[in-house]
Amino acid sequence: FECCSLNILLCKVNIDTKIKLMNFINNIIGEELKIFEQKFSESVKSQSPLLDRIMKYIIKRKGKQMRPMFVLLSAKLHGKINDTTYRAAALVELLHTATLVHDDVVDESLERRGFFSINAIWKNKIAVLVGDYLLSKGLLLSTTNNDFENLHILSEAVKQMSEGELLQIEKSRNLNLKEDIYFEIIKNKTASLLSSACAVGAYTTSNDKAISNKMKLFGEKVG
Repeated sequence: FECCSLNILLCKVNIDTKIKLMNFINNIIGEELKIFEQKFSESVKSQSPLLDRIMKYIIKRKGKQMRPMFVLLSAKLHGKINDTTYRAAALVELLHTATLVHDDVVDESLERRGFFSINAIWKNKIAVLVGDYLLSKGLLLSTTNNDFENLHILSEAVKQMSEGELLQIEKSRNLNLKEDIYFEIIKNKTASLLSSACAVGAYTTSNDKAISNKMKLFGEKVG
């Protein structure tokens, strides 16, 4: 009973902390987040009725958008948020969403964020193509606007995420997983995109690679 009560108390503390944190972030970049959401919705539009329907399904069931938040916060820390910043935040969210869609296929998961996954509704073949579409939209968003440094920073993250996933699959049968291997997996799978989000955000307002690299390290430690 005491253990159960402690768990309930911890859950309440965690919820209260999250609410306070979200209110704090909203006070800093609340308006910028609204602009980002509008620009992101525009960036995934498609002429294909099926794709457009799936994109609307994805947008309505969006997550916390933590990675775009880190882009915007890192950018604002070093200057004024601009169109390049919003494109970088959209690119991060496009890549992140694409990896989630592909991950659900790989993991044979039928649920994502409390709702049916894309592969659960439209099957694996369409889910894979949707993930590819999101990746291509991210590439086009960057190349069309000559945001090559942004694309370079985030392409490295995608490479690391793939390596982390493959390393986890390779080591999953090993019950004696070494600590350094575990940290390599979580660094690649989780921290790499958060790290790149901070790096690319800082670069869009500072145009300084040294600052970008420092923010990249910060993002890695948070991740």
